Amino acid sequence: MKVLVIDIGGTHVKVLATGQKERREIPSGARMTPRRMVSEVRKLTKDWSFDAVSIGYPGFVLRGRPVAEPHNLGRGWVGFDFRKAFGKPVKMINDAAMQAYGSYRDGKMLFLGLGTGLGSCMVIDGIIEPMELAHLPYKKGTFEDYVGLRGMEQRGKKRWRKEVRRVVETLIAALEPTDVVLGGGNVKKLHEIPEGCRAGDNDNAFLGGFRLWNATAGSTPSPRRPKGR
Repeated sequence: MKVLVIDIGGTHVKVLATGQKERREIPSGARMTPRRMVSEVRKLTKDWSFDAVSIGYPGFVLRGRPVAEPHNLGRGWVGFDFRKAFGKPVKMINDAAMQAYGSYRDGKMLFLGLGTGLGSCMVIDGIIEPMELAHLPYKKGTFEDYVGLRGMEQRGKKRWRKEVRRVVETLIAALEPTDVVLGGGNVKKLHEIPEGCRAGDNDNAFLGGFRLWNATAGSTPSPRRPKGR
């Protein structure tokens, strides 16, 4: 089965299909509605063939459908019929969960996505367990207030790195994972990966999308470590 994977972000929509070596992308943002996304993706992939679609959605997903509108995109996502729009079978999960699934190796893995906010997911013996840890109380705010982009901008990178370490230690103590992956665009801003963790890679989201249709698809997740900045 050939699968088209769509990773929807606040600034770009990235796509990759089975058998293709280079991903493609289009700008997203506040004017990106689901109808426009489908139209733009169909144009972008008109020379690709695929039998099914995986979508990583930047928001809460229940039973394969978004249940809340995204913060950084246009409106109309809740209730939109993606299967009808693409004319193909579609599986949708939270974007952090898709990257987590692509990063998974074995055991009980905790995934934390350091980006605009804080994405979170656990994969336990191959079963995806999406989580919403970002808005749990922490100090004078929430975890996301301290380790998301807003926390970095308000406190500076040095203090942000310390908070990332503390939050990671807190969640490891609470959840007792056997493996911890730090992903998201801001993981590259860490000088060192906290002890007991490994760095993820945004491209593992594509592997996760392929695995939704075939759990053995793809190759071993990227073991790359970020360079300090």
